[in-house]
Amino acid sequence: MATLTIVTGSNNPILRRKTEPVPQVTKEVKKLLKDMRETTITADGGGLAAPQIGRTERLCLTLVNGKLIPLINPQITWKNPQTEIAQEGCLSLPGIWLNVPRYTEIIVEYLDEKGAEQKRKLVGWDARVVQHEVDHLDGILITDYRQEFHSPERHKQVA
Repeated sequence: MATLTIVTGSNNPILRRKTEPVPQVTKEVKKLLKDMRETTITADGGGLAAPQIGRTERLCLTLVNGKLIPLINPQITWKNPQTEIAQEGCLSLPGIWLNVPRYTEIIVEYLDEKGAEQKRKLVGWDARVVQHEVDHLDGILITDYRQEFHSPERHKQVA
């Protein structure tokens, strides 16, 4: 496994690209996910999306119920209309914290690392982290929400 370099900067074109679907879960995809896991743990993040390491594949890792899980080709297929504003940080925007509105409940469909179709209903923090990572896959950053900036040291960065 290897620790990967995290791409930073809200104006970085790499972070603004939309990702491409992963056609098949190959050995290379599995190795990339392992390297992303190590990078996320080393960076003390709550998730990591492929664009954050300069890749174009539609995949990410996200912390759900305290465990990093891979989401390959994730699609949010349902959103509870209720939203909540909370602070988020981002590994690609070090030191920046923003108030970001997110849906309180979602359903996400994706492939797991074995290529099996999965469907999860997520609430609260878990839903927030998945929405954050899926935003990365669509070229959207927390700065696009134009909320108040914060830089508290006590918060853990989402991704």
